[in-house]
Amino acid sequence: MNFLDHAVAPRREAKLKYLDADFQVLREGDFVRCAATGEPIRIENLRYWNVGRQAPFRSADVAFAEFLKTLR
Repeated sequence: MNFLDHAVAPRREAKLKYLDADFQVLREGDFVRCAATGEPIRIENLRYWNVGRQAPFRSADVAFAEFLKTLR
């Protein structure tokens, strides 16, 4: 993330279908919300998601923490 990420606030939430190594845009938008924290993630910064849950995550740490919750 760089300083430009905060320069313009995201305006419209996108709807995506998460695939194994990519995602398909179902509704155009600027961001999606992290499934764990609710924070907006700009589409161009989206790197982590769970295909089975169809859920985006803001970082690898957050995605891993959510994965560990499923093991309990």
